[in-house]
Amino acid sequence: MWQRFTAPFIEPYVRYQYADVLHAIRLGVAIILAFLANKLTNLPHGEWTTITVFIILGLLQYQGAIYTKAKERVLGTLFGIVTALGVLWFTHNVGAWLWVDYALIGLLSGIIGYLAIRQLGYTGLLTGITMLMIVSDLGHSTIAQDGIYRVLNILIGTGVAVAVTLILPLKSTLMWRFLLASNLEACGSLYAGVGNHIDAAEGITDSAAKQPDTVAFPANDVPVDKVLVTSLQQINKRLLAVRPHIAATASESGIKKETLETIQRTHRNIIGTIDLLLSAAPRLANIEIDDENHTLLIHYQHELTQAMQHMAAVLRSPSDEMFRPITRITVSEYPSVHHLAFEWQGYFWLTKTLQAQLQQLSDLLQTTKPHWYAASGLGYQRREQRKIKQQGGETDLHL
Repeated sequence: MWQRFTAPFIEPYVRYQYADVLHAIRLGVAIILAFLANKLTNLPHGEWTTITVFIILGLLQYQGAIYTKAKERVLGTLFGIVTALGVLWFTHNVGAWLWVDYALIGLLSGIIGYLAIRQLGYTGLLTGITMLMIVSDLGHSTIAQDGIYRVLNILIGTGVAVAVTLILPLKSTLMWRFLLASNLEACGSLYAGVGNHIDAAEGITDSAAKQPDTVAFPANDVPVDKVLVTSLQQINKRLLAVRPHIAATASESGIKKETLETIQRTHRNIIGTIDLLLSAAPRLANIEIDDENHTLLIHYQHELTQAMQHMAAVLRSPSDEMFRPITRITVSEYPSVHHLAFEWQGYFWLTKTLQAQLQQLSDLLQTTKPHWYAASGLGYQRREQRKIKQQGGETDLHL
């Protein structure tokens, strides 16, 4: 009972499954802590502490994205303070006319806006907002004081938000790993179903041929398996869910964003190739294939299915395992493939394409593994490895 209760707070994979609930709990706790911080500091405009917590945590669940947002908010606030103090110094010491002060603020706002669009982004936006908080009315010193108080509350709120994420972390790197693993496992099951789809199509046409009163539908009119369609829809949904984690995973792990984009593109291509194989499978029902190439097809299907399952297991596992070669099968060793019907040659070409895509993904994951493995939390991984060793059990990598 205790393990089931604490699992969402300790085990990363369970955290991945209950991420939305944990995020809601964490946000509520952070708001309470922000109120307590307001009571302790008793600073005016304490509402900015809670507002800042909600801005940072409201739409962001994972550490990489939260840290990036918090860093941008702190930098923007500090840059805004420095800029505003420079404007106030100019106003009080140079003694310029009011319109010159306004022109200076307008010029600085334009420069900040330009930099925000070109490079600074959210940091630039916060720089301008903070500056205007402090210098919004140069004739009243209380306005500047209120601006300073707001800035202090923003810094306190940022600290509270970051502290809560350290207590109950939700890492994008883990979410990225688990989503990719789930899709590879589902793709393996889907690809294994391609052969069944061919057999199903053959069964429909054969039964139709045996019954004189039954019309034999063309192969491309074979009903689509609704389970396969639903599975493909879920795979595409997870593919889209990976996208928001790429930038945060790059921040957490140190992997170049371009490399993660390449992994995502290869991930998408694998799904597309399997979709094409599913579309091609029913058309092969009435097209003959010799025993040698049929054996090659079965071997390919077994090897590639096992490869996807193995990659998913390595991504999920706390053990520091290696990604193995996808398959040693090569079509060039089977020259009879070139004498098959055009449809079967196309099917084998798609299979070779899937093999190459899986190998590319495996190589990319193996190259980046030290980064995303370490960024996932080595403490949890070492604990799981000790547990496996003590229990004398095996991981799910022994397929």
